Amino acid sequence: MEPIAAAVRLQEVTVLSEPAVRGDFDALYAAQFAPMVRLACVTTGSVPAAEDVVQEVFLALLHRPDVREPTAWLRRAVVSRCTSWVRRRRLERRHAGQPEPEPLVPLGPDAIAVRAGLARLRPRHRAAIFLRYYLDLSEADIADALNCRPGTVKSLLHRAHSALREHLDDH
Repeated sequence: MEPIAAAVRLQEVTVLSEPAVRGDFDALYAAQFAPMVRLACVTTGSVPAAEDVVQEVFLALLHRPDVREPTAWLRRAVVSRCTSWVRRRRLERRHAGQPEPEPLVPLGPDAIAVRAGLARLRPRHRAAIFLRYYLDLSEADIADALNCRPGTVKSLLHRAHSALREHLDDH
């Protein structure tokens, strides 16, 4: 590593230890932990897994002092890591020959149908639906969270609505 690069890296580490930055991080953590866990839980279907993913993302953010919009960065990172988590679990279950797990909370027939429809969506579609209707984000904010264009968000939401409508019409 070049000496100049080492000096820049040392400055970044020094910046992280400053009280103002640490206070900003603590405030961000307090404000965003619960919403990010809800986002992760919708995608993963597991509260413990969601908490683990969000903790990992916050830890990664702590080592990224160059992030200018931390809330948007958190959303994008949580969605990305949750998508990877879901893919890994499906692959593990497929190789082990295990069926998809059932929800633990008894639900009414409408809630069961909606939850089943959401479970059939791809993780990216499910995340788009959650960001739009639960967090009430604009298409531009969803595009930022999913790291895509606003036109792609419209397409994701349209396809998710179509899949949900089709599933609910069958039930």
